[in-house]
Amino acid sequence: MNRRLAQIRLASWVGIIGNIVLAVVKVVLGLVANSLAVIGDGLDSISDIVTFLVSLFVTGIMSKAPDKEHAYGHHRAEPLATVIIAFLMFFAGAQLLLAAVPRLFTSGTVPLPSVLAVYATVLSVFGKALLSWFQYRMAKRVSSLLLEANGRNMFNDTLISAGVLAGLGLTFWTGKAVFDAILAILVSLWIIKGALAVFLKTTTELMDGVHDSTVYSQVFAAIDRVEGARNPHRARIRMLGGLFLMEVDIQVDGGLTVKEGHDIARQVEESIKGQIENIYDIVVHIEPLHNEEAEKYGVTPEEMSDFC
Repeated sequence: MNRRLAQIRLASWVGIIGNIVLAVVKVVLGLVANSLAVIGDGLDSISDIVTFLVSLFVTGIMSKAPDKEHAYGHHRAEPLATVIIAFLMFFAGAQLLLAAVPRLFTSGTVPLPSVLAVYATVLSVFGKALLSWFQYRMAKRVSSLLLEANGRNMFNDTLISAGVLAGLGLTFWTGKAVFDAILAILVSLWIIKGALAVFLKTTTELMDGVHDSTVYSQVFAAIDRVEGARNPHRARIRMLGGLFLMEVDIQVDGGLTVKEGHDIARQVEESIKGQIENIYDIVVHIEPLHNEEAEKYGVTPEEMSDFC
């Protein structure tokens, strides 16, 4: 667990330092080159610093031990922070859209920037692409929606910088600034789409769901390998900051002692942990064989065809 938080913290620091460098370069060169597009791109990098500071702050909350008010710990802070980042992404895309649309009609009065704007934007494209790759890689390694959102945000910024670069190229080639506005609108719509995707994916976790329901099949397969564990049912799986929180009922021979039943339950836990990574906790409830109860919630192996 501590290793996962350390990886998230490392990725956040890399994002902070990388965006500080890019923000300074783009704002300074944008001012020198008289390019509002490049200055705006630099200001966007400053907002990215804020998102990574949010990530860094959240790791501090997640590292707190469980307490009386938060018996499951504080890992739910991760999807909540991801929602904040999704709204920041949406806001950045909407602001870019609102700024670009009027320029469709006023582009003829906008002065052409100098070639320094191109150099700054090329640096931004490569820098943001590298940051995006690193965030996605770390997100996959530790199964973090927060880092995945940061990676998508960096990828969106790569598109922004690429759009600025393409707009500058067309502007220099045609002598008309309208292309900068057109490309900015297309990029803004892509950013808004990405923000909605991040938000919808995060709500699955906040609603106690899972992104891939085939994990239930893995759980039932792991239980089948344990001798004495019968009829797994009422399985419930939810996400807790990118980690799995599981509950499942099994039936055992009613003639077993409490200790023997407990040993089977422990074997079930170990079998599931050997099959599935990133597990926060597993609760195995034991029932006597052929026990019949009216149960409303949970998944059984027979119901998996409805989920997969």
